[in-house]
Amino acid sequence: MVKAFCADLSGDKKYYLFDVESGSLHSVDYAAFLVAKNKYYLPQNKDESDRLSATEQSDFKKLAAAAILEIEGELSELERAGVLNAPQTHYDVPFTGEVKALCLNICHDCNLRCPYCFAKDGTYGMPKEYMSEEVGERAIDFLLANCGGRRNLEIDFFGGEPLMNIEVVKHVVDYAKEKAASAGKNINFTLTTNGLLLSDKNIDYLNQTMQNVVISIDGRERVHDALRKTAGGRGSHAAVLENALKFRKVRGDKSYYIRGTFTSQNLDFARDVLYLADKGFDQVSIEPAVLPDSDPLSIRAEHLLQIFSEYDALSKEYVRRRKHNDGAFNFFHFMIDLKNGACVYKRLKNCGAGSEYLAVAPSGDIFPCHQFVSDGAYKMGNVLSGEFDKVRQKDFSQMTVQHREHCQTCAAKYHCSGGCKANSLHFAGDMLSPHKISCEMMKKRFLCALAIYAQENA
Repeated sequence: MVKAFCADLSGDKKYYLFDVESGSLHSVDYAAFLVAKNKYYLPQNKDESDRLSATEQSDFKKLAAAAILEIEGELSELERAGVLNAPQTHYDVPFTGEVKALCLNICHDCNLRCPYCFAKDGTYGMPKEYMSEEVGERAIDFLLANCGGRRNLEIDFFGGEPLMNIEVVKHVVDYAKEKAASAGKNINFTLTTNGLLLSDKNIDYLNQTMQNVVISIDGRERVHDALRKTAGGRGSHAAVLENALKFRKVRGDKSYYIRGTFTSQNLDFARDVLYLADKGFDQVSIEPAVLPDSDPLSIRAEHLLQIFSEYDALSKEYVRRRKHNDGAFNFFHFMIDLKNGACVYKRLKNCGAGSEYLAVAPSGDIFPCHQFVSDGAYKMGNVLSGEFDKVRQKDFSQMTVQHREHCQTCAAKYHCSGGCKANSLHFAGDMLSPHKISCEMMKKRFLCALAIYAQENA
């Protein structure tokens, strides 16, 4: 399958052909773009956007027959080389039963009240609960017992707000390091925080122990404070920004991310990305909220054109800043590497939720990921009792992008891997069906990322 697309990142339109199966990206002239778009468009399984537009059809008809024949010959050469219109390969994904990462919901409580949060004020719709040292220890034991031959493992501390249970975080880290060393394993730690409790002491601890730290800021003050309020109803922007800047200064070149959320209230989210970059944060991610259509904050189909325009505008400024080293930053969704990217199995499975990646609630219950924690039907076991449903784990391992019918004609399928299983379940009815709004945004971000990659690696 071939995706023909154009991008204008610096006042000059560029044309590209992306071969989905081989992962090859080709820069072509306008004539080759038109011929390829005409040649590879298949009405029965392609998006209507892949069809030649009225203007493109007119331009295509103006091409000389000899020129079209020459271009088609060059395209055929690329096909024979296996880098254009390559056949789809089916991969048998082995089930090893290995677990490589756990998300520890270290507490079901939060000091913010963000209305778009899937965790419902950090409690997941349940009574407030804090993970004990015992549950934390048994979670580490479970990971080490089920990691098989994997040497490098991961623990993500999540909530609620994990810094509300920082002493247990510290205990679990110490315990994990000791047990991992004895087992000849290495465990990397990540913590996600809303930033309110980033005291100097906590900053120092996180900087020393965490391989990655994610701090939530939605962007401009008015945007952030409209939704990210304290339990008392006050805006949190000033305090979070001050704490995050302190952490950034200490962090140096170690991994971190500023992670925001945009909703229907700030569809001009590119401004929030640039606001954060201008504050000195060079690792930024702004994610769309995923909510029911009935929610006033939800992103709906009628918002997509504006959102696409925002990604285009952000792409142009992103490239300009990086080219001139003028406030350059990394934007999570534009980070792509066609040469040294993820292995094929990673591209098929994405996060590995339910198989390689699991979540542990404060009670010790095991779930496919943190977004399933409020749904008892998806409980897979418990680290205290030692129960674990290997049958369900195998079922999750087989939910690859190859088994998602709607993904088969999507150019982004090996980079999106079918999207979030929890979002598919909660908003589309089952884990193999698309959350269509998320799909459309993913496709747009992917094409932006390809164009940026091509421009920066020309």
